[in-house]
Amino acid sequence: MSKINPDPFTSRPEIEGTFGVVTSTHWIATAVGMAILEKGGNAFDAGVATAFTLQVVEPHLNGPGGDVPIIVHDVKRARPEVICGQGPAPARATIAHYRSEGLEMVPGTGLLAACVPGTFESWMLLLRDYGTMRLRDVLEPAISYARDGYPLVERASATIKTVEQLFRKYWPTSAAVYLPNGEVPKPGTLFTNKQLAATYIRILTEAESAGGDRDAQIECARKAWSQGFVAEAIDAFCRTQAVMDVSGAPHKGVLTADDMARWQPTVEAPLMYEYGRYSVCKAGVWSQGPVMLQQLALLKGFDLDGLDPTGPEFIHLQVECAKLAFADREKFYGDPDFSDIPIATLLSDTYNDERRKLISENASLELRPGAVEGFGAVIELRRAEGHREAVGAMGAGEPTVGRFGEVRGDTVHFDIIDHDGNMVSSTPSGGWLQSSPVIPELGFCLGSRAQVFWLEEGHPASLAPGKRPRTTLSPTLALRDGEPYLAWGSPGGDQQDQWITQFFLRHVHAKMNLQEAIDAPAWHSEHFPISFWPRTARPGVLVVENRIPKPTRDELTRRGHVVEVGPDWSEGRLTAASKVGRRRRAAANPRGMQGYAAGR
Repeated sequence: MSKINPDPFTSRPEIEGTFGVVTSTHWIATAVGMAILEKGGNAFDAGVATAFTLQVVEPHLNGPGGDVPIIVHDVKRARPEVICGQGPAPARATIAHYRSEGLEMVPGTGLLAACVPGTFESWMLLLRDYGTMRLRDVLEPAISYARDGYPLVERASATIKTVEQLFRKYWPTSAAVYLPNGEVPKPGTLFTNKQLAATYIRILTEAESAGGDRDAQIECARKAWSQGFVAEAIDAFCRTQAVMDVSGAPHKGVLTADDMARWQPTVEAPLMYEYGRYSVCKAGVWSQGPVMLQQLALLKGFDLDGLDPTGPEFIHLQVECAKLAFADREKFYGDPDFSDIPIATLLSDTYNDERRKLISENASLELRPGAVEGFGAVIELRRAEGHREAVGAMGAGEPTVGRFGEVRGDTVHFDIIDHDGNMVSSTPSGGWLQSSPVIPELGFCLGSRAQVFWLEEGHPASLAPGKRPRTTLSPTLALRDGEPYLAWGSPGGDQQDQWITQFFLRHVHAKMNLQEAIDAPAWHSEHFPISFWPRTARPGVLVVENRIPKPTRDELTRRGHVVEVGPDWSEGRLTAASKVGRRRRAAANPRGMQGYAAGR
């Protein structure tokens, strides 16, 4: 067999062709995106259709009430751009208000955790300014699956089971959707959300009443969302419903229709870092994306080319650099419209040459942010007791990996490259079914991203009206030798920019192809505070897949890492797509048994 196929084993082939590729965290969404390319749509049309489909088929991981960053490379504009679909805190979301409710943290669930939903407006911007198709073309697949049914994946069923009693006791509107016939739907059930389908049908109907002009229809759809019946239903629900949340008490929301009407997504230049032949592009410091760039700024001082990517030195260096980068995230990152963030210093050679000296042969057990005079805030470390759990009975936190790294669900991600070379990478999230009760008139719930704000004054990530929370969502795009080359990302909360970085290092330094780099054994550190309620850290803890060789695990333990071993295929849900000349390649993660790549 080795003579027939001398290449190393991978869980599925790296997809290759010249027409186009789509890869996402759910096979149905990938098929929908590919169908749009086949119908003559471009990568951005396919991205919008893929995103709406993911809202339907992975409701435990994302929804219409969530948020999204998008990185694009449009061949006509000849530059990478970031669309910020991270909605801000409502006008009434003040520290004083939350403190008056007896809260020390923003709850991890419920109405007080809601920011302005950013997804719909962002997809409309992408469709209008970058796409070519009509709204009906990209919205109909999602409507069809929501109305007629799709096979429910095992993790969705398990998530509903986890929050079943919450729904039955406190969130009856969610029970009405997710407990059909009063029962937890079994995996494989043809599951429907007819009210969500009705919401999108109404938006489409109102849009098409504007006549035949594509842009006019998109504008009319936007108004139906942010200034019409959707915003009105959200406003009424937040004003009239006191909803039980993870704090153990019911609270009304502060999000209003006026908040929604005032906000629109923005387009900005990405942050970029030069790493050898590669220019790596991330969203700004309103996201955690720059922690990857900071890791690269530290790692470029080490010779990684000859290292075994499952060996102790490779893993140790990546983890120790991640600890320093994420410590800086905690101290410095926040919405740059509200605070000056010293990102140029944090990415500079001078700063990282000094920070690199902190890395020794032994694992650090301290949180060690850097010092930039006049910037940042003091971080009070909250230690977790025992193992981290991801989604509890009250639905708190962002869906990510659970105890010992087993998959509890993540968020969603997709990457698409079309025939012309247009590229899009996006990580939609928030508004997952366990975050907040369903608004009955709409069929979806609000997000809970506001939980990443601090309720203490003076921090770059402190809560303030109109401020963006520091999202964990982190799509990535890279140029190679100045040419658009690679789009990739992963769900997984705070783990995203650990797995994203590991994939890149394996691809660049170990010369693995996209599928090999995804399949390779992976790990994550829990050393630093998580972004979500209850904001705890587990100093020194390193969770590795069981496929990491035992000698490597033993050596990491000897170096002082607190090694916890998870199942063989338990770390991350990466997807990736690349472009070299006419060639288009793509790969997807076998972990979770949902992701798939397609192309020709």
